[in-house]
Amino acid sequence: MSAGRPDGRPRPVRSRDPQVHPLPTGREEEWRFTPLRRLGGLLGGPAADATFTVDVEAPPGVTVERVGIDDARVGRVLTPADRVSAFAMTRAEHAVVVTVPAEAAPDTPVVVRLHGSGGTAYGHLVVEVGAFASVTVVLDHTGQAVFAGNVELSIGDSASLVFVSLQDWDPGAVHVAAHAARVGRDARFRSFTVTLGGDLVRLSPTVTYAGPGGDAELYGLFFTDAGQHQEHRLLVDHSPRSCRSRVAYKGALQGEGAHAVWIGDVVIGADAVGTDTYELNRNLVLTDGARADSVPNLEISTGEVVGAGHASATGRFDDEALFYLMARGIPADEARRLVVRGFFAEIVDRIEIDSLRERITAAVEAELDGVV
Repeated sequence: MSAGRPDGRPRPVRSRDPQVHPLPTGREEEWRFTPLRRLGGLLGGPAADATFTVDVEAPPGVTVERVGIDDARVGRVLTPADRVSAFAMTRAEHAVVVTVPAEAAPDTPVVVRLHGSGGTAYGHLVVEVGAFASVTVVLDHTGQAVFAGNVELSIGDSASLVFVSLQDWDPGAVHVAAHAARVGRDARFRSFTVTLGGDLVRLSPTVTYAGPGGDAELYGLFFTDAGQHQEHRLLVDHSPRSCRSRVAYKGALQGEGAHAVWIGDVVIGADAVGTDTYELNRNLVLTDGARADSVPNLEISTGEVVGAGHASATGRFDDEALFYLMARGIPADEARRLVVRGFFAEIVDRIEIDSLRERITAAVEAELDGVV
């Protein structure tokens, strides 16, 4: 391990070589919440044997390539920080590279659909957005698989990227992935992570800045059902000056053994004067037997910041809101639905693709059918 953080946690090793990364025991801070036995063997890097399809829809002017994992564009933004990510980079048969040229502004989103029909699979996606370009990219996971993946997002100077990652797996799927975004000078990045299905999903999004003036907003929505483990581990690394970040993740949990984990790390370097950052996590526990772990962390090495803060809360239904609705003649079950819809509305309403908003809302409604 390299030099430690001020709070005593070691900084992760970064390497493409899986053997450089120690095999976790479950006692490490990075792995203590993760049920290692449910990772489908991904820590050992089993051979890919899945029936797995990757389809890409791209508007005119956007280039889509399938390249070897040794392509120079692979690894520019992301260097693996754990064994699963390293295996994903070394065992993927190819990488999908989506290139949006400078100053382009496609009217429709790029849609990348990944669908599994069983077995183990690895994937690598690279998105490069040229300077002054603007685009939306949707990454849609469905089906059944034990899947390890990496995503690299490079946003050029003064460019804009909206990235939506939807985890809508069938029951029993395992998904472990690292997402890395590098935000250019005066660039804008908006991320939406929606996790609904699967047996175990563990995502590690990171954001770094390539110059001053970068702006990143990371939103998340998750609904953790009985027996599911959903884990989101975020890192926003402020090194250049005058950059901004906002993080807001909201989750609902129901059923025996439902377990949600949210880790939010924000690092503000010594030269990152003028940083403006805030992170938020809210969890709504709908039934007994569910557990939410929420750990926000701030590491600040300069006092010259615009703002730096975090908030985290886990609780049950708002009794006052329920009473208010029921006092106006709304039945208890419908009142609970309205409270949950309102809880998620802050995230869902920010997604500007109508079909996705409708799909997510329908999925949440289906989940609520099991609890109200």
